[in-house]
Amino acid sequence: MKRIVFVLVVMVFFSCKKEDKFKSRNFYKVEIEHIVEDSLLNVRAIELHKKDSIGVFATSNGEFGAFAFDSNKSGLAYQIQYDSIVPNFRSLALTSQAVYVLSISSPSLLYKVTMYTDSINYIENHPKAFYDSMDFWNDNEGIAIGDPTEDCMSIIITRDGGETWTKLSCDDLPKAKDGEAAFAASDTNIAIVGDNTWVATGGKASRVLYSPDKGKTWDVFETPIIQGLETTGIYSIDFYDDLNGFAIGGDYTKPDDNAANKIRTTDGGKTWDLVAQNQNPGYRSCVQYMPSGKGKELVAIGFKGIDYSNDSGNTWKRLSDEGFYTIRFLNDSVAYAAGAGRISKLTFREQ
Repeated sequence: MKRIVFVLVVMVFFSCKKEDKFKSRNFYKVEIEHIVEDSLLNVRAIELHKKDSIGVFATSNGEFGAFAFDSNKSGLAYQIQYDSIVPNFRSLALTSQAVYVLSISSPSLLYKVTMYTDSINYIENHPKAFYDSMDFWNDNEGIAIGDPTEDCMSIIITRDGGETWTKLSCDDLPKAKDGEAAFAASDTNIAIVGDNTWVATGGKASRVLYSPDKGKTWDVFETPIIQGLETTGIYSIDFYDDLNGFAIGGDYTKPDDNAANKIRTTDGGKTWDLVAQNQNPGYRSCVQYMPSGKGKELVAIGFKGIDYSNDSGNTWKRLSDEGFYTIRFLNDSVAYAAGAGRISKLTFREQ
């Protein structure tokens, strides 16, 4: 018995020591290779299909396209048009069966795209309709969020693989504050870990809506991020696990301002703290955790440049002044970013 206890103690000791040995990397530069270049291109929605080694994107000009990870070959598959309307796509989501793209203003159009067909599976004609972001929990269940049309944020949900979408009643959602909305800046207003879902709002009020059960019930938490104007608040949110999350934003009309624009939680979004106060970066439209970074490594991206943190957002290092709107990671050191005029491969290099 004593020997068994000793072995267990040794195993616990070494497992703890192994965890303690994790050391964040120190990236000092990012190499940027342009994959798609077009002066008319404007991309705020991009996702990576790792199994098939392709990326897909949607544009503000109603275009849907793809690119391969292992070559510079790419192309706009086609342009989608609804009657005389060219959709402004800002949201895109993937399942193993299809790609979903969603346009912003009325009529808001949600398309399901497969290899052979595309179909409109949801239309919203409300004059205030404006959708900002979309994501899926699994192949069957997905969510999209938008600005209020009544007295709550607009949330639509599918439980049948995107075939039908149902808008949640304001009776089942937290009431929106005056001037509260969201930003269609990078398709990262939603963060999902397991069944947990966080939705970031902005504008005159900037809060985090939270659901522990894939959108069935909701709570809402206050944040200390800059807010009070239509252009202020959270522009992007990401979670590394069910406790550790980060959000970034600011005021895009004052992109160099760096006060109260970065916040962090360690309790699943219930409480948020300001970090890197009055330190760069200023306004950024997208933040993402780097894979396998134990919640310490983050990259923030915006039209004013690319920044990196290896201490959970306490301090940041500027890696590039080249501007993008949104970013998705392929692995621990390679990502793809999209913005005005281009989609690019980003390779992060350590010292």
